[in-house]
Amino acid sequence: MRRTASQSWWVVGAALLLAAVAPAIADEPRPSRETRDTQPGVTWEQLSPDQQKVLGQFRGRWDDLPPGQQQSLMRGAERWESMTPEQRERVKQRTERWQNMTPDERQRARERAERFKQLSPEEQARLREEFRRYRDLSPEQREQARKQRQKAQEGEGDEDAVRNDDERAGEREQRDTRGIERDRSDTRERREGRDR
Repeated sequence: MRRTASQSWWVVGAALLLAAVAPAIADEPRPSRETRDTQPGVTWEQLSPDQQKVLGQFRGRWDDLPPGQQQSLMRGAERWESMTPEQRERVKQRTERWQNMTPDERQRARERAERFKQLSPEEQARLREEFRRYRDLSPEQREQARKQRQKAQEGEGDEDAVRNDDERAGEREQRDTRGIERDRSDTRERREGRDR
């Protein structure tokens, strides 16, 4: 089956995005620029048929690409081929979002990725888990979370608006438990008072 130019763009865009962004999110360290640039180049014929399919847009100029860029594209192609259709769709959406960003928005995204890389592994894991929970929310819940975050930012540190729902629910539960315990204590005291 023949690929259209649009399909090729998505695949190549996804591979490039994965090659550029995945190391910022992945647990594995990214090879240094010196290591990438000193690795030997790979000819087009040495690529697997799957890699050639994903990287087809680069066929005519592949041998002229720097070895580091070839390696990055090959890793991206391998990741692409290993993805589920749902994962590929998410990458396509992210690629489209990236393309629609202004240069300032892209710069802010790069800065956030850099700050993320500088966090401890534990903090990165915590943020990944928070993102997974957010991603699993319904669209209505996401909208509510966005509004709460916006309200918190406008309130500049209003702690009640900043805390997440889980924390607030836990606090309510603790208050309720303390209230029940207080009620039980009052009831015991009344009983003991009657029994005297």
